[in-house]
Amino acid sequence: MSSQTGQILAVCTGNTCRSPLAEYLLRQYLRAQPGWTVTSAGVMAGNGQSASEGSITVLAERKIDASAHRSRQLTREMVAEADYVLVMTQGHRDRIVAEWPELADKVHCITSFGVTGESEDIADPIGQSVNVYRYTRDQIDAAIADFLSHLANTGKISSSP
Repeated sequence: MSSQTGQILAVCTGNTCRSPLAEYLLRQYLRAQPGWTVTSAGVMAGNGQSASEGSITVLAERKIDASAHRSRQLTREMVAEADYVLVMTQGHRDRIVAEWPELADKVHCITSFGVTGESEDIADPIGQSVNVYRYTRDQIDAAIADFLSHLANTGKISSSP
């Protein structure tokens, strides 16, 4: 299969917990796929905040350094430039589609790429224990595996990492 290039945008609420987890995990998996870029943003983010301590900790357990992460407020331009906008909840998808209905076809719940096509919200771990962050990371990681299989099956990456 031929590999292509593309942009993936991970989106959550504040861009400090779930979407940074998705962004940095995706970057790690796609590092061998030239031409793919991964960023993140939040539907209610303040600009310039660090990733949460919990997200930084559980990514470090996977030898991923997210200390440079800074939050960004989602904009129409970000959604328009992305090939895939991966949101953490149906509420995030509904909000983006309501604001920019012409971009709806690129907005997907991150958990919707499994065999059933059903999506499940990924709860916000903000303020919770590191174990909750681990659970959230692992939920996102499993969803990413399904998403990467989708990319491989549609010829957009050379193979699922």
